[in-house]
Amino acid sequence: MQVLLPPGWPRPRGYANGVAARGTMVFVAGMVGWDAQSRFHTDGFAGQARQALANVVAVLAEAGATPAHIVRMTWYVIDKREYLAAGAEIGRAYRELIGSYSVAMTAVEVTALMAERARLEIEVTAVVPD
Repeated sequence: MQVLLPPGWPRPRGYANGVAARGTMVFVAGMVGWDAQSRFHTDGFAGQARQALANVVAVLAEAGATPAHIVRMTWYVIDKREYLAAGAEIGRAYRELIGSYSVAMTAVEVTALMAERARLEIEVTAVVPD
């Protein structure tokens, strides 16, 4: 995997501008903050983010992938202020479960998600090298 940073651009905080990779692509559907039985254990943003990230890791494992193979991550949040306020807690969970910021990342505020109690949804693309 190669992190893409055009000459003269400042290094972004918490993500990469782009990533180039070659191998088997793994697409993880949007994961929300519920457990394997579709139960929410918290309505807190940071807690749901931690669970959604854990869900991403579990799905990746089914493809023989790890968080190190993630090349793109999209966050859908229903309240950007809530997302920003939980930044430190999200960062701790991200570092613990994912470990690296070298992914192309997008965060988008949306009006609602399909799971009624969900505060966020995380979608991932990973590439397992050949």
